[in-house]
Amino acid sequence: QVQLAESGGGLVQAGGSLRLSCAASGRTFTIYTMAWFRQAPGKEREQVSRIWLASGNTHYADSVKGRFTISRDRTTVYLQMNSLQPEDTAVYYCAANSEFWGQGTQVTVSS
Repeated sequence: QVQLAESGGGLVQAGGSLRLSCAASGRTFTIYTMAWFRQAPGKEREQVSRIWLASGNTHYADSVKGRFTISRDRTTVYLQMNSLQPEDTAVYYCAANSEFWGQGTQVTVSS
């Protein structure tokens, strides 16, 4: 079993920054990849970034490339979000192996 807990969401003005955290607990040795997803009202769930733990390889959606950075420190994964835009407004979810999911954290960007 793996448990994930997101934090760091909030309200920010366009052009601002936020850093999301995802703390993993339980059987963390079974995790080989972690990712951040987001879902805005009326829209499909979107993968914004992924990291493969063994290689350190990362992936970013075109919409966030150059603005967001994913990283890991032991059992915690981070998403640094810079130059935020109103279209980034969504609930952000952390996922491990695309199987275990956190509760989500709200990010709201005002124009």
